[in-house]
Amino acid sequence: MTAASDDLLGFAPDDDTPIPYMARTREYYAAIGYTTPYRWAHYTDAPFQPLRKPLSQSRVALVTTAAPFDAAKGDQGPGAKYNGGAKFYTVYDGDTSKPHDVRISHIAYDRVHTTADDSGTWFPLPQMLRLAREGKIREVAPRFFGAPTNRSQRVTIETDAPEILARCRADGVDAAVLVPNCPVCHQTISLVARHLEANGISTVVMGCAKDIVEHAAVPRFLFSDFPLGNSAGKPQDPVSQARTIELALRVLETAPGPQTTVQSPLRWRADAAWKRDYNNIALLSAEELARRRREFDAQKEIARGLRDTAA
Repeated sequence: MTAASDDLLGFAPDDDTPIPYMARTREYYAAIGYTTPYRWAHYTDAPFQPLRKPLSQSRVALVTTAAPFDAAKGDQGPGAKYNGGAKFYTVYDGDTSKPHDVRISHIAYDRVHTTADDSGTWFPLPQMLRLAREGKIREVAPRFFGAPTNRSQRVTIETDAPEILARCRADGVDAAVLVPNCPVCHQTISLVARHLEANGISTVVMGCAKDIVEHAAVPRFLFSDFPLGNSAGKPQDPVSQARTIELALRVLETAPGPQTTVQSPLRWRADAAWKRDYNNIALLSAEELARRRREFDAQKEIARGLRDTAA
């Protein structure tokens, strides 16, 4: 087949497919000098809790991996570099009746194609509150929950997920919407979703890393083929954000069984060239790879100190 015949048949370009984040991440860390490849959480089946009542009668919680803004922790603004000092290591919660400034500067979101200048792309609480006012859901739970982004799957499974479950139960939650940002965030959120679902709370994950979420086998997944950091819609585009949460809730209510993935019809842009850039070692010089290794090691030391203090 030729490009001309592809055009004639209406085919998309071959690289206009979901980014293979697990492979890209493995190759990237090998290129900057880490010799032990990360093992991603992998399951071949998933728990499934059908909604016990319609969404119009359900209390719905939000689970996020975004961090509360703290001016003392350095740059966390739009486009900020990776900031290990802004990470959190224990589950936190926030009052959903109040506004919140939660950011993703500590997260390996796609800094080339998005700048994290609109929290509506990763924190859909305002949209959820709107849906509650419109009667689409009975109410938003009184608290949202922050899930720490741990590379340790054991910590997520044995500590953080049970803590989030306990807080959901204390709040009388019927269902939960879970929103990740970076690659490891997608794994963390997937593990939390599995735990909630296995213990009677229906869930839907809204995310951008299709391979990671499906590798972990979640009950329900709304996939948006957007750069990382935009799981809840496009920046400065309230229509996109509204449609994304509405699609997620439709998946939550109508999924026929576990491991249901629905792809959002929304596109980031007509040209899919942006998908070639994320951690693509073919596009990085040896000098750039060395610089990134130094920067990453420095941030790891900062994060290690914070983690030890939290422990």
